[in-house]
Amino acid sequence: MSMPTTAAGVPDLAQESAVFRKVVRRIVPFLILCYVVSYLDRVNVGFAKLQMSDDLGFSEAAYGLGAGLFFIGYFFFEVPSNLILQRVGARRWIARIMISWGLVSASFMFVTNEATFYVLRFLLGAAEAGFYPGVILYCTYWFPSQRRARVIAMFMSAIPVAGIFGNPLSGWIMDRFQGVNGWHGWQWMFLLEAIPAVLIGVATLFYLDDGVRSAKWLSDEEKAVVERAIAEDTAHQTVHGRVWDAFREPRVWLMCFIYFCFVMGQYALTFWMPTFVESTGIEGPLAIGVLSAVPYLAALVAMNLFGRSADKRRERRWHLVVPSLMGAVGFSLAAGWSGSTALSLVALSCAAAGVLTCAPLFWSLPTAFLGGTAAAAGLAAINSVGNLAGFVSPYMIGALKDSTGSTSLPMYVLALSLVLGAAAVLSTDKQTVNR
Repeated sequence: MSMPTTAAGVPDLAQESAVFRKVVRRIVPFLILCYVVSYLDRVNVGFAKLQMSDDLGFSEAAYGLGAGLFFIGYFFFEVPSNLILQRVGARRWIARIMISWGLVSASFMFVTNEATFYVLRFLLGAAEAGFYPGVILYCTYWFPSQRRARVIAMFMSAIPVAGIFGNPLSGWIMDRFQGVNGWHGWQWMFLLEAIPAVLIGVATLFYLDDGVRSAKWLSDEEKAVVERAIAEDTAHQTVHGRVWDAFREPRVWLMCFIYFCFVMGQYALTFWMPTFVESTGIEGPLAIGVLSAVPYLAALVAMNLFGRSADKRRERRWHLVVPSLMGAVGFSLAAGWSGSTALSLVALSCAAAGVLTCAPLFWSLPTAFLGGTAAAAGLAAINSVGNLAGFVSPYMIGALKDSTGSTSLPMYVLALSLVLGAAAVLSTDKQTVNR
């Protein structure tokens, strides 16, 4: 049956919305599941630290360096990975990424010294490189910009979901399996939490479609609706025909700086949240895991509310500035309230709600002006350069904590980074990004 249209032959808004709801139901929950597994395998080292550092004699700086080395591997392999995804298709390449990072993540159970820890963190970054920007690129195949902020916010809900469920799970595994088969709890955690990545990677080969044309679950009329919306949305973009054109675009480098500032706060939370909670006097991996989930609950609510509001109002800049300043306030308060578990959780909840909301809303900025072949390279470049903050942030916190014995100074540095990011967002052209 054909779809109702207006006099101009264009599907009415209600019918178009129905088609995109169908696309969301098919694609987004599966991508969220993939990202939950991805994020858990990336940051569960923060929980392993609670036992592993003592078992293996790691200093705070050594842990911070190892945690951050993930992003060096990420940096070098991000752009090539995204270009390969565009060439071979999302289905096969995302499956390859998930299976390879699952195998590397399981290998952490064999870490015996700092050198093997550093090597495996680098390899994990190399294996996972391309997944996140690949998904962002994949979303541009299916959703026009006016629907994308909400979709990306839903996708990135995986970060707080990973914290809400993953932190207690990690704590439970480390408590429950400590000493089983002669292994430490952190060894069991790395092994058990790696298995889903491999299994879901295999499932990706059968579930995902490379694009609208290959989607058998859409009718021809529904495919036409999606393709028309995408075509109308991309008509205004600056189409870059060559990969290197993206690197000559000044706005790409501004995006790199903004994202770097936001990522500083994001990975401070994900790698150090268990340590922040432990520093308030909480003991035991399970108790720390349960309390560490609280800030992620606040983030889950905030990022979806801001995402819906940004799409509804077609406003992007202030929807980024406000949460980034929330994050700055949260980190500043956490620095002063470190002696109280309750107050620290309030401050960390404010920080998490702000910082994690910035990430999905940020991507409405570069996708508003990048198009053509170079979009894959441009998005990957922004993600890889910005994610170098994932190296700087945990190492900075570890080094300052070793030298001062406190996490207060690093928190003030993180707050400053978020303020600088907010200022840079306001320098963008609102006519371009507010769509």
